[in-house]
Amino acid sequence: MEPIRPAPRVPERGDAGLDGLVTLAGWGDQAAFEAVYDRVAAPVFGLIRRVLRDSAQAEEVAQETLLEVWRSAARFDPARGAALAWIMTIAHRRAVDRVRSETAAAAREARAASAAAPVLGDQVAEAVESSLEAERLSRCLDGLTELQRESITLAYYSGYSYPQVASALGVALGTVKTRIRDGLKRLRDCLGVSW
Repeated sequence: MEPIRPAPRVPERGDAGLDGLVTLAGWGDQAAFEAVYDRVAAPVFGLIRRVLRDSAQAEEVAQETLLEVWRSAARFDPARGAALAWIMTIAHRRAVDRVRSETAAAAREARAASAAAPVLGDQVAEAVESSLEAERLSRCLDGLTELQRESITLAYYSGYSYPQVASALGVALGTVKTRIRDGLKRLRDCLGVSW
């Protein structure tokens, strides 16, 4: 058989510190809660303000915190810690929850905005123009001799230096330079651009 525990002593309002006031508020004593509110509102707001860095949100979260203290005061156990520590833990948890909520909301909005971003007309026009230019360039490259096309492709698309192109094709460096120069002139004329 378990030993019978004595009922907790309910402090009188006159001798109640913060722990006692929270205990009384847990029993439904509204005047005790008003005293708790007066004692902890400023430190609760200060803690939350340091976490959130926004006064308007800090005020809102402080009110939510103090409402939670009123609603859950009956669960406060002075044997497990001081009332101020209990209240400040609730305040910190609420502030961190708000930061997480705001961060998640901002991430959701950013994802929604990027997913819903319409393709702008300029982007479509640029893509079409780029595609047409690539097609034109391909046709002009097809108009070059095989040796000119190979030399230009290795030099400009594969990033080879002129000596590397000469080595890859097994021809003299001067020959490569001439092929590339003549090929670029033909490309310029075919594309109708001036360099």
